[in-house]
Amino acid sequence: MNDFFEKIKTHKAKNLPFVMYSKPNSDTVCGLLQNNNALFEVNDFSEKGFVFASFDKSKMILIPENESEILTTLFNKKTNFTIPSKDSGTDESAKIPFEILVEKGIKAIGAGAFKKVVLSRKEAVLLTDFDCIDTFQNLIQLYPATFTYCFYHPKVGFWMGATPEQLLKASENTFETTALAGTQQANDTSTEIVWQQKEKDEQQYVTDFIVKRLQNVASQITVTKPYSLKAGAIWHIKTDISGVLKEDSSLKEVVDLLHPTPAVCGLPKDKAMEFIVANENYIRTFYTGFLGELNSSLTSVTKSSDLFVNLRCMQIENDSAMLYMGCGITKESIPEKEWEESVNKSMTMKKVLWKAERLAPRSKI
Repeated sequence: MNDFFEKIKTHKAKNLPFVMYSKPNSDTVCGLLQNNNALFEVNDFSEKGFVFASFDKSKMILIPENESEILTTLFNKKTNFTIPSKDSGTDESAKIPFEILVEKGIKAIGAGAFKKVVLSRKEAVLLTDFDCIDTFQNLIQLYPATFTYCFYHPKVGFWMGATPEQLLKASENTFETTALAGTQQANDTSTEIVWQQKEKDEQQYVTDFIVKRLQNVASQITVTKPYSLKAGAIWHIKTDISGVLKEDSSLKEVVDLLHPTPAVCGLPKDKAMEFIVANENYIRTFYTGFLGELNSSLTSVTKSSDLFVNLRCMQIENDSAMLYMGCGITKESIPEKEWEESVNKSMTMKKVLWKAERLAPRSKI
């Protein structure tokens, strides 16, 4: 183990806040090791450090650069990094409740409540001898094209993930974001991805929402054609959106306009949010929130913010890992198919735990 990961391990043993992360397709791992256990928060987005925000933005935790030791290291990825196939241990008792929730969402769409809603579930898996360093390294190996992270604060919690979705990248007056939706299990025997109308519509909802919102703060917007993106064992439809911000636009204003997007909430946003809060029967906390560099110059020449949506993530609690999975529901959705999609998404984190041989043979809810 190199000095970087040794320092992370020692810092965690002292019960002090830290974050380590690697950007998509990067060989660099960055770390911020906070030198005290104080709880800092983002107020106006002028702060500098690493932000970890909840879905409802009621909590926007900051690990400040000026209160932290800053580390970087190069991580040499192994070639042909594979994992053995194992039983997922999915609790089938969760299937019917989730399908009932999806059916309720479809009926609400049919009644005109909203066009789309993103409904989710959580699943706990038992752990034995969990090691966050091994697990984080497995995340980078398995999902090099995603934003991988490990975040810990004794007053907030312990989270890890590998998210394929960028919320916003902003530097001076330029910005980049993405519209990401649609899900399809990767098939090693097929090189062509065929998307059904349901997935195409879902992705277009996200794109239209983002572009419409950005028109309020941008003087120029460029939108690419949709294309397929592979994140681990899952394909998505992606559209890149970039442009120039107006002189009087602030970072806070842009984030407030974008988050949460229809990819994690729904459309219209307020109505979808009401339905989620009333029907999911659990509080998402930091799942489908956002995280990343805030006004940082750690990985770029100029000060910039690089924020990602907290998807494909898990929360570590004592001897278990709580996994979170969501599905975009439209009028064409089929409850059983949405359940299968949620199971596929749960594999993202389970594979990481399998590789470390830390996943107990049976799961619990």
